[in-house]
Parts: sequence; C-alpha cells; structure tokens
Amino acid sequence: MSVSQTQFRQAILDPDMNVPVGLTDPQGRTDAKRFAVYRNNVAVSLTEALETAFPIIRKLVGDEFFKAMAGVFLRQHPPTSALMMFYGSQMPDFLESFEPVLHLGYLPDMARLELALRRSYHAADAAPIKPDDLQTPDPDQLMRARISLAPAVQLIRSDWPIHSIWLANTQDNAPNPQMQAQDVLITRPEFDPQVNVLPAGGGAFVMALAGGETLAGAITAAGKKFDLAAMLGIFLAGGAILRIDGKE
Repeated sequence: MSVSQTQFRQAILDPDMNVPVGLTDPQGRTDAKRFAVYRNNVAVSLTEALETAFPIIRKLVGDEFFKAMAGVFLRQHPPTSALMMFYGSQMPDFLESFEPVLHLGYLPDMARLELALRRSYHAADAAPIKPDDLQTPDPDQLMRARISLAPAVQLIRSDWPIHSIWLANTQDNAPNPQMQAQDVLITRPEFDPQVNVLPAGGGAFVMALAGGETLAGAITAAGKKFDLAAMLGIFLAGGAILRIDGKE
C-alpha cells in the first residue's frame, strides 16, 4: 500500500499520529523510531524558519513561548512552497485568532511589518527616478500625473504604534511607544529595506497612488494635515518612485 503525500504530511506534522500504513524501509519494515526522528527534525526546521522570519515577535513573547506557538502554527499552516523565505505568510491572521496572545493586539501588525520587510528584501530591483524628475515648469501637469512605486515598497497601516514598537525592539535607547496609530512604509534604497513612519495622511496617500489615483487625487485622499514635502522626501530617500506617468 502506497502512502499519499497528504497522509505523509499529516503524519509528519502531527506528533500523535502513528507511522502511516505502507510507509516502510527498503526491507519492508516499519521503523517508528526513525520516523519520529525525521518528524522532529521537520518541526525543528520549520520552527527555526519562523524564528528567523519573525525575530521581533519572538522577542516580544519570549523564546520558550514562541517555540510553543510555532509548534501550533506549523501544524495548522504547513509550507506550501519549497522556498522557505516565504514561509509564515499566514502568521498575522493566525495571531489574530490565537487565544494566548489576544491581549497583545499589536502582534498581528508587527507580523505584517516583518513579512513586509522580507518581501521588500526579495523584491525585484528597479531603478528609481532622480529628484530632478519631479521638477516641472507646469505644476498642474505634475498634479495630473500618476506615480508608480518600486516593487520593494510595502505599506503597513496600523491602529497601533507599530513603528515605535519596532524601533524599541531594534535600537538601544529608543523612546517608549506612545499609544497612537502609525502607518509605516518599507523602502529599499540599496540592498537592505528601511522602515519609515509616515506623516499624517501618508498611508492614505500611498494607497491612493497604488490604486491609480493622480498625484492631486492622492493628496486629496490624504487629508488637510498631509505634508507632501515630507512624503516626497521619504519617497526620494528610499528610492520609492519608479516612474511618473503623464509628466512631460
């Protein structure tokens, strides 16, 4: 009797399951001990992949708790790709329903930020515009233009001080987070992604641009407190603008 991939995967991820019927060594024998070692090695490898992917989450909940939580996660969400750099994409949704951490409401957004950093790091290279490309004798023409963002750009909008929490867990002497919503933009000016906290209205501005709005439309979506100069400064420093369509 042959063993299906589904049966094998279920048995590998469930420590309470017996060796699947039909799974034998070349001599036709069932070796439960060898299978248990293999099962443990798989769980350890997946846990290590999650530890690498979510270092801030791990720091926030502690090593021991993270390992236990990873054991629950990896059994609910086994890998769907051989590329382990993308493993863990379901972590934000998992954290939103994992009862032991429901009191830590910021964890799902922190997981989204850590995922965004990975996606930015692995995104395709793209040459950004130069600052002079924003100069034009006709400002109205620029307002009618549409801005395309680089593949490495990632936006996280949060009801929590997600940038401040990230900073407090990555830099010494960072200020204590104050309870406020924060929007974060990930840019990659060179090789390593950067985390930027956005000015008021910045998240709505970026979302509008990504949705195909003109520059004028995105400014309107950002609201009256929006600082366009500060936003463009973040874009240019981070190499975030890929092209400007409609500007001559």
